[in-house]
Amino acid sequence: MKTLNLGILAHVDAGKTSLTERLLHTAGIIGELGSVDDGSTQTDSLALERARGITIKAAVVSFAVGDVTVNLIDTPGHPDFIAEVERALGVLDGAVLVLSAVEGVQAQTRVLMRTLRRLEIPTLLFVNKLDRRGADPGRVFREIAEKLTPSAVTMEPDRVIDVLSALDEDFLTGYLTDPGGFTPLRLHTELAAKVAEGLVHPVYFGSAITGAGIDALREGIENLLPAKENDVGGPLSGTVFKVERAPGGEKIAYVRLFSGSVAVRDKVPLGDGEGKITAISVFDNGSAVPSGSAGAGRIAKLSGLDVRIGDVLGIRPDHAPRALFSPPTLETVVTPVRPADRGPLHQALTWLTEQDPLIGLRHDEVRRETSLSLYGEVQKEVIQATLADEYGVDVTFSETTTICVEHVAGTGSAAELIDKEPNPFLATVGLRVEPGEAGSGISFRLEVELGSMPYSFVKAVEDTVKETLREGVHGWEVLDCVVTMTHSGYYARQSHAHGTFDKSMSSTAGDFRDLTPLVLMAALREAGTTVHEPLHRFTLQAPADTLGPVTALLAQARAVPRTTFTKDGTAELEGEIPAAKTHEVHRLLPSATRGEGAMETVFHGYRPVRGPVPSRSRTDHNPLDRKEYLLRVLRRV
Repeated sequence: MKTLNLGILAHVDAGKTSLTERLLHTAGIIGELGSVDDGSTQTDSLALERARGITIKAAVVSFAVGDVTVNLIDTPGHPDFIAEVERALGVLDGAVLVLSAVEGVQAQTRVLMRTLRRLEIPTLLFVNKLDRRGADPGRVFREIAEKLTPSAVTMEPDRVIDVLSALDEDFLTGYLTDPGGFTPLRLHTELAAKVAEGLVHPVYFGSAITGAGIDALREGIENLLPAKENDVGGPLSGTVFKVERAPGGEKIAYVRLFSGSVAVRDKVPLGDGEGKITAISVFDNGSAVPSGSAGAGRIAKLSGLDVRIGDVLGIRPDHAPRALFSPPTLETVVTPVRPADRGPLHQALTWLTEQDPLIGLRHDEVRRETSLSLYGEVQKEVIQATLADEYGVDVTFSETTTICVEHVAGTGSAAELIDKEPNPFLATVGLRVEPGEAGSGISFRLEVELGSMPYSFVKAVEDTVKETLREGVHGWEVLDCVVTMTHSGYYARQSHAHGTFDKSMSSTAGDFRDLTPLVLMAALREAGTTVHEPLHRFTLQAPADTLGPVTALLAQARAVPRTTFTKDGTAELEGEIPAAKTHEVHRLLPSATRGEGAMETVFHGYRPVRGPVPSRSRTDHNPLDRKEYLLRVLRRV
């Protein structure tokens, strides 16, 4: 039987969880439709999801459509939980993007569709909520064609012919030459081929609540999205896209198997080592059921493996995507209400970062503070409730602040030589720091011969460089730079006459790890850095007669409108706004627009900070202050 790993994606409140319920009901998996409002849906299983009526964690269910087994992944719609969506995209064969027939194309809809098109994931669009007052399917289809994809097509033959003709000259020539030869079956075959390439996006209309249009959508899922013939006999290749903990604390890995198979008690390649599988569950008829094995195409829950999200079993899939969406741009300090809970809080946050690696943690041992990186206030509230309900730890949060980044402004270099004052370490390290290309990350290069010293010492320098650059001159992470090792030197291993190792005469990797931060930060300070703040693109709608107050509010928030147009008494503005100011505008917009204004924002990159340069307290040994650093590292100067 073929399998199709299908993602359901949408802007929050478009109705994707209700659509999942309807698909499960139509397939006979559930006998009664659940309700998001009542907290009775199949995929929103967390108590917090049921209480809030939103999806927080991606959930997997399974059902059959014709001769295809569909593993359906219901993803969060709220932008605070976009990391869950990112992980799901890496394991999909196809997707259904859900829109509301009332609200139409929204900010998150654009972000998701842009990513789906970039990854060439075959995608169907479902315009939901036709039963609601204010539904306007014609307007929404025009918005889809204008704002999401020019190759949107409803399922009438003439529209299909128009879209295929615009994409394929051979199709156009063949149709003009022999239009009678293009039977409905041939048109369907041509359409399915273009959908599989991610070039055409069929649009369906209906209502998840009433069931209207669901049969047509199911037919599209079965016949247009490319189900896989799976290579069970091939080499093992799988990706971990979700990690959860069993009640006893054991890790459970959700793995999409691209090829090969696994069985209970198998030892599987995992990074540089291996792990032994102690239990397997596969999704079948709606839920996960125990199984002795799982093969390619399946999504399996594997126990016994010490894994993190993104880990690969066997060989890495060619198409595994990374960093599809923006990083978190907010940060807060989390403090236990009871001081005795510091240890349990640290353990609980560590487990939470296993489930969501983008919840970044920074521990400041001096101030005894833990900082958390976040996407938004809703995520902060969910983490607070999770810590209380699941781990018994009550916490408070400081006011949320914006996470900036640093970029290298010029070129700087520094070096410290072995056995030369003031270097107290048995190592020579020289480094040059230069700006890198945008989006290139941290590049480490060598101007010394690789064989000039043990590779473990070179690796110690490289790893320490990347770790140290998490906090630049102003305390923010340094992005996109090239670090070149220009000098190296070490003392070979020395032993006493009786054969014992003498650390005082021999270089170790620790010497290089301890010296590198001093050299790197000296070079970085010489090069200089500029601090950049996160920027959001906004779309704001308000009554046209409130445009004056709205414009003044945006100016106060340092926002820059790029386009403004008015239609039917409504003004729409698009532009950029500092991420730090979005909450303020959201708070003040109702009073400026008689409660009728609405603004949506999405991450748009970074721009240099204007005005005073913000800094962040350091959590490392502060290599910018040599005396303080050596006191912490060596307990002496």
